[in-house]
Amino acid sequence: MVVAISPRVRLYCAYRRFAESEWRAASEDVVFGESLKVQTLGVRIGGPPGTVPGGTLDWRAVSRVLRSRAQTVACDLLTSVFPGDCRVCGGPLLFGDDTRAVCSRCVDGVRAQGGVLCGCCGEAMGMESERFATQMVVEDLRCMACRMAPPDFERAVAYGVYEDELRKMLRLLKYEGVRSLAGVLGGRLASAMEGLGIDREMIVVPVPLFPKKERARGYNQAVLLADAAVRVLAGRMPEWRLRVWPGALERVRDTESQFGLTPRGRRKNLRGAFAVSDGAALAGSEVLLVDDIYTSGATARECARVLRRAGAARVWVATLARAQTEGVARWDAVWTAGRTNADSLRE
Repeated sequence: MVVAISPRVRLYCAYRRFAESEWRAASEDVVFGESLKVQTLGVRIGGPPGTVPGGTLDWRAVSRVLRSRAQTVACDLLTSVFPGDCRVCGGPLLFGDDTRAVCSRCVDGVRAQGGVLCGCCGEAMGMESERFATQMVVEDLRCMACRMAPPDFERAVAYGVYEDELRKMLRLLKYEGVRSLAGVLGGRLASAMEGLGIDREMIVVPVPLFPKKERARGYNQAVLLADAAVRVLAGRMPEWRLRVWPGALERVRDTESQFGLTPRGRRKNLRGAFAVSDGAALAGSEVLLVDDIYTSGATARECARVLRRAGAARVWVATLARAQTEGVARWDAVWTAGRTNADSLRE
């Protein structure tokens, strides 16, 4: 039996062959915008122009094209002309980018922090301290706060400074639901963990969110980062035995936002906000506390204090980012205040 093919169908088939050949060439360079293709055009992400969700050509798609061939051509042209934009710099997303939200150039722009840092909390020591760095062992350098009120953790490390690309990417992860960034940033966090030089079995404890806040967000970014970092370290450092335990520490009190609070206000705000779920399981263990950002150190200090009181042998801290102060100005302010701040630091 011979089936007559209408001119419209012939035209559509010819267009499909042309579109697919164009797609194979274009796919080596550009990944089209996800929201544009899915929400506006109804196109499968990563598929050739004109395909439907699921990647198969069914009669519903054919009928839709036959009803308006011009509309389909216009949609495919629009998708080709306007690729997806990087959520950090606004540039086009290229094929092979690690995420569908941030381009490789911005990811590569996240660099490890340098300079002279406090050997305990990782605070930048400032230019005045750099003058004496050659006369002292850098690991022994401690900032004024750590000398006057030593924290309950052994050492805190962070990968990069909380600024530029890293700041924007963390905000995308925390507040805009771009969970795919956790995998990329987790590799950086793993590099910071390596800087601790640990080679023993440890319990990795992400800093918890208050349950209501975690339900609203849908996840805890510290857990995502910890999981990603441990996966990376499993390949890099197979002798390390790290176990992520998200429920080891609980947030039992909903605190107000830390933004805008003084360092002393931050510490008071977090007092009594955390509790250990199973002290017997932590007793005598080495604990690695993980969070996305180290700002004033109030969260890390309070969590470490609670963990140590519950029986943890030692607590270490690793964060992806460190909010550094303004170098010399900060150093001079702390130095001028002198020991008059010792009591407030111990509160």
